[in-house]
Amino acid sequence: MAENLNNMNNQIFANTNNLLLEIINDLCQLMNDINDNTHIKRLSNLIYKANNIINQNNKNLEIIKKEISVKFEQIEKKFNELKLNTMNNQEKIIDDGKYVGQTLNGIAEGKGIWIGLNNNFKSEKYEGYWSKDKKNGKGIYYFNNGDIYNGDWKEGKIDGNGIYYYNNGNRYEGNWINGKREGKGILYFSNGDIYEGDWKNDKRDGKAIYYYNDGDRSMGNYSKGKPSGKHARLTKEMQIKIDNY
Repeated sequence: MAENLNNMNNQIFANTNNLLLEIINDLCQLMNDINDNTHIKRLSNLIYKANNIINQNNKNLEIIKKEISVKFEQIEKKFNELKLNTMNNQEKIIDDGKYVGQTLNGIAEGKGIWIGLNNNFKSEKYEGYWSKDKKNGKGIYYFNNGDIYNGDWKEGKIDGNGIYYYNNGNRYEGNWINGKREGKGILYFSNGDIYEGDWKNDKRDGKAIYYYNDGDRSMGNYSKGKPSGKHARLTKEMQIKIDNY
């Protein structure tokens, strides 16, 4: 790979240097012979050519730089995969459950599966990435009440972007912080209603649009999980109504 890039790089510079040498020779000759408008015009053309070659060479260098960057990313990915594959697979107890997966110096690190053992976590299951004995990265968690979460984890808690499937048929897609819905998110209700907007401390809070299953939609603010103030409702008949909360 590196040899191919070097060959490409060398070929570009060799071609560029040859063309520039020819132009420089012509320029030197013209500088000695210049005495009329014809020579001046030819000199201008040669300078224009040289400038184009230099610009093209800069573009080629940018292409090479991008290709090298992509190759390095691929190498880094392969290295990380190799690192994970060389880790030991072990069984150990973590948070009242059995962990089976990759470890580094006896610590859960990499991919692994955790199954809850005691009454609080019995039958619960996590499949995904770990770091320093904690869920960290992408993972799926199956709760014993039927809920399922698929998304980001940080230091053992739901954190980042993910999808939560509730056992009542509702579904949340959006941002999480420290195990709570926070920021932007969409809640799909089992009856067909949809809430799309802001969340704070696990509750609907801020600006949002509410889509009713009958085709109406409402725009306004929410506070601590409930509509607040005036909401403009656009009916399916394209009429506007004002709802006060």
